Amino acid sequence: MLAAPAAQAQDWPTRPLRLVVPFAPGGSSDVLARLIQPGLGAALGQPVVVENRSGAGSMLGTEYVARSPADGYTLLLADLPYTIVPALQSRMPYDVEKDLVPVAMVGAAPLLVFAHPSLPARDAAEFAALAKARPGHYTFGSGGVGAASHLMGELFQSATGTQITHVPYRGGGPAIQDLAAGNLHTVFVTIASAAPQLTSGQIRALGVMANERLRSHPDIPTFREQGIDLVAEHWWGLLAPRGTPEPVIRRIAEAMPGILAAPELGPRLEALAVIPRSDGPGPFGQRIAEDLVRWREVVRARGIAVQ
Repeated sequence: MLAAPAAQAQDWPTRPLRLVVPFAPGGSSDVLARLIQPGLGAALGQPVVVENRSGAGSMLGTEYVARSPADGYTLLLADLPYTIVPALQSRMPYDVEKDLVPVAMVGAAPLLVFAHPSLPARDAAEFAALAKARPGHYTFGSGGVGAASHLMGELFQSATGTQITHVPYRGGGPAIQDLAAGNLHTVFVTIASAAPQLTSGQIRALGVMANERLRSHPDIPTFREQGIDLVAEHWWGLLAPRGTPEPVIRRIAEAMPGILAAPELGPRLEALAVIPRSDGPGPFGQRIAEDLVRWREVVRARGIAVQ
């Protein structure tokens, strides 16, 4: 009986795999899933089908994977909200610390603050000065209460001692569009979420929450260069239902470095300011555990509640 799972894992995979994205098509998670899809399929010797299951702030797709058979044929492409949602929801249809296990990271991207060109601030420090002078006057949009873009705005206020009015939207896309239209002052998202508007000049970046400037955008100063001690990044990684055979998890994790190092993938990830990360189950699990604590503290300190 003990040998059965190992024998089964040794033969795995014998049919196509599903990579579930818990968001609608077109977002950064969907883009990344489709970028790694060919390489993952080639490495495992079976096709990988990307399946979008959006709804309930990513909980619908996440629950689907958590309840799927632990046979290695269904994976979840999780991202930062995986560790934010539990801080906001008193009741969850799954347990993030028990029902799914980390397999490997895919990448990470620092968060930036973007502004409409009409804002009279050249960088994040100048924006903070403006916000201090007029508490509540300036706005930041987000993809909804509790979204990563919302909590990044809350972190900025805590780090700078400012009061900025939060304007929630149903998704990050509409917030970016309203920023480009001049209906908002700022938005806190990744370049992957705002690349078209940034390239066209409809919005501009005031700073990046990273230790170093981005190779793809070396003109954008870091927050720390501006005297703001704030580093934060969005991440993406693969999770599997608890009970998935260890050899299966190990095989996927060991394939990720080669997949992410593919020459054709590098320029596409760099254009999105996504840094390839192939941390295995141990380091990835540690990151999840640390983020679960961090976002619970932010939600509690800022008094954030989902209506």
